[in-house]
Amino acid sequence: MDGRELVRSMKVVGSVQGLRAVRSAWRQRRTDARELAPRGPERARVPGPVTGAESLPGGGTVRFARAELHVCVMVGGAVFWGWDGAEPLPSYALADVPPEPDPRAGLEPDKDGGWRVVSERVTVAISRNGGVEVRTPGGVVLRRELPPRWWEPVAGGPARWVQRTEVPADARFFGLGGRASGPRLRDGAYRLWNTDPGGGFGPGDDPLYVTMPVQLVVADAGTHLAFHDNSWDGRVTLREGEEGAGSGHDRPGTSELRMDGGPLRCWVVTGTPARVLHSWTALSGAPVPPPSWALGPQHARWGFGSAREVRRVVAGYRERGLPLSALHLDIDHYDAHQVFTVDRERFPDLPGLAEELRADGVRLVSIVDPAVKAERGNAVYESGRAVGQAGAFVRDGRGREVLGVVWPGECVYPDFTDPAVRAWWGALYEERLAQGFAGVWHDMNEPVSFAPFGDTTLPRSARHQLEGRGGDHREAHNVYGLTMARAGYEGLRRLRPDERPFLFSRSGWAGMQRYGGTWSGDVSTGWPGLRASLSLVLGLGLCGVPYSGPDVGGFDGNPTPELYLRWFQLGAYLPLFRTHAAIDAGRREPWEFGPEVLEHARAALGGRERLRPYFVTLAQLARLTGAPYARPVWWGSPEDRALRDCEDTFLLGDALLVAPVLERGTDRRAVRLPRGRWYDTATEKAYEGPGQVLLDAPLSRIPVLARAGAVIPIRGEDGRPELEVWAPAAGRSGGGLVVQDPGEGPRKAEAEVQVERYTSRLVNGEVRVERVTDEGAVEAEWPVRVRGR
Repeated sequence: MDGRELVRSMKVVGSVQGLRAVRSAWRQRRTDARELAPRGPERARVPGPVTGAESLPGGGTVRFARAELHVCVMVGGAVFWGWDGAEPLPSYALADVPPEPDPRAGLEPDKDGGWRVVSERVTVAISRNGGVEVRTPGGVVLRRELPPRWWEPVAGGPARWVQRTEVPADARFFGLGGRASGPRLRDGAYRLWNTDPGGGFGPGDDPLYVTMPVQLVVADAGTHLAFHDNSWDGRVTLREGEEGAGSGHDRPGTSELRMDGGPLRCWVVTGTPARVLHSWTALSGAPVPPPSWALGPQHARWGFGSAREVRRVVAGYRERGLPLSALHLDIDHYDAHQVFTVDRERFPDLPGLAEELRADGVRLVSIVDPAVKAERGNAVYESGRAVGQAGAFVRDGRGREVLGVVWPGECVYPDFTDPAVRAWWGALYEERLAQGFAGVWHDMNEPVSFAPFGDTTLPRSARHQLEGRGGDHREAHNVYGLTMARAGYEGLRRLRPDERPFLFSRSGWAGMQRYGGTWSGDVSTGWPGLRASLSLVLGLGLCGVPYSGPDVGGFDGNPTPELYLRWFQLGAYLPLFRTHAAIDAGRREPWEFGPEVLEHARAALGGRERLRPYFVTLAQLARLTGAPYARPVWWGSPEDRALRDCEDTFLLGDALLVAPVLERGTDRRAVRLPRGRWYDTATEKAYEGPGQVLLDAPLSRIPVLARAGAVIPIRGEDGRPELEVWAPAAGRSGGGLVVQDPGEGPRKAEAEVQVERYTSRLVNGEVRVERVTDEGAVEAEWPVRVRGR
């Protein structure tokens, strides 16, 4: 044990807690050493030569000397394959049963002794040695999986395996969950193990809280997403390709996935970025739209300390004319940090406070951690022990509760992979609702156990139900946050069926968008942390999680006024807009940074509120199509290589291009434009893309451009909805989609909302805006504001 690590641990959690953490860590190590047998000698295996095949609907089974591969093309074009009997189910990632096999596709012989499945959208070729190629209908290879290799312990146990993949030389990698170094993932290794970095993080830190084996690959040949449905610990090693100069050969890009166990099964979807995300969310679940109030500005602090301070902060917003939709209470509002409690001295009437704030348009959001203090007499602990025959908490191989150390002290951890435990936990949220909270934020759910060394999580040998299949923490770890989110979301829906749940979680896995969103976690205060904030949001969106955002200003430390303002301006255009800070990081209210910052922050907040109808539209479109709110600039032009390498700008929907300031002292910045005409929304000057322009970025604002012809729903000066239309170029048309707020009830939000389609065009030099209906084009009902003429 490193003494410096012990000191660091004790500083974080206090001397008594630090010693408990040391004891807990040693206990976990002993448990794993006792209950996880050494792998010992291993036997390597590859598929070997093909020996036969059987055609089935959508594909078939190909048999090799030492393995078996099942391949199926589904209705809609998604491709699934699994080795050695691996099937699509059971899966924590899939929202429901998988699609039906495509009846028009079947297995047929291919050249050189291989086999292939041909469908309308994709061709899958299986080589005679077990390689798998995904090709376009024209025969261009998008992805080539080399024959896999397994290492099986001679004495028995889970087989580890490696899958090597080749992609086109010009391809770029994205995804893998929330990565601080993205959104483009350069050469390097990326671990698949949800991890609390134990403090502030920046672009060089990996892994973080949300890791997913979801890889998006963009190349000239096309875009595809590959998902290896396996929640075990693993590592992805990426290497971008290189095109040969002159007559030289191309060097393909490569991806190597190594997993410590679990099934070798994969889904691949192909097409345009929009089609790929739509297909992916059809498999993994539609994103849950947040309530409309959660699309407004939110404020949090670890250390409000009392109801009096909460009232002071909210009054500060109101006195200065600053909009505020929600205020978040961190663990300091609990009684001795114990979940589902209230410190009655500091918050003597929390329901009354919540009612008072709601009358002023501000909702309260509560933090919820999974760790439960292991103490007799603790109501939550006692009720958990009564769940089922074995109780609600994770146990070791001997049937004893697994103990860890978190904020309340020695704690136990609910096993959210057990449906009965999820139902019990979800019912506990009645206490939060009774306190007046309108939403919850899940924290520390990787899960975390403080440790001065090694993994800050549960023993890998800890036992989980895994929906009745049984297994250990090696399989359950990465889905712990996902299943906790499911428990909370389903509980809130049962308790308040007439209100749309608001929930976001620090940790999660593929499919977490079915229950809510996420946020950056404890991003470091500094310019690198600001850049990492954007990377996280864009990367998560490409994995199917559209609602996320950073701790504006960074979690730790004290931002300079310039850094805080630039972070604030970026956050105003991201889905979740929340200021937050650690207990020792000082106050983060806009007025704490001086009158100039306050003035510019007010403008950013006003701009956010002006775009609230647009954010509502984007939230509903994300549910319907899977398209993230914040998108890489190559979203509509993936063939543009310069855009694929652009990481410091993003699209907000289809209509706006946002160019945040990510470096100190910047008052002008280069902005790369996709094709078409773009208007600077501040000056209304027009620029033609594709290309790069140099735009002013004074401290008062960041560059934001609007696409020519765009029709954007906004909130007018009188508070009523309007359509803002940017003049189309001569000879071109434009348009936009509008979804009005369906209300707060989940049934309304999940019903078939009405998507209004508008077109814009020039007629005799005037901009005409019309709504497209089944009966034809009609005049827009909303007031229209034309800009860019």
